[in-house]
Amino acid sequence: QVQLVESGGGLVQAGDSLILSCAASGRTFSSNPMGWIRQVPGKEREVVAAISWNGRDTYYADSVKGRFSIFRDNAKNAVWLQINNLKPEDTATYFCAANTYWSKRSITIMTTPDFDLWGQGTQVTVSS
Repeated sequence: QVQLVESGGGLVQAGDSLILSCAASGRTFSSNPMGWIRQVPGKEREVVAAISWNGRDTYYADSVKGRFSIFRDNAKNAVWLQINNLKPEDTATYFCAANTYWSKRSITIMTTPDFDLWGQGTQVTVSS
């Protein structure tokens, strides 16, 4: 079974840092871009970060630039999202996702329809 499993969410205070992890299983994603998408109830999902297959290209939403960092280790079939200086507006469910059909492509901007495999999500709640 091909799946993405997120971990690392929780209740944190504003100003804290957090690292979200995504472990992939069932197949390798070493040739595919991956990303992190967040959703707040009542709002559309937002791609906050994405990374190309080899890690050379990254994309960040304007709202998170300078605070979020995405990185991957293809040998571990995993991707991480480091979040620094957390803000209450970062409260959301964070999903790990992969594009399974772009092979060894560079990326610029990625949107939610670009991702076709999603994890179940991990909740991040930031208290002020």
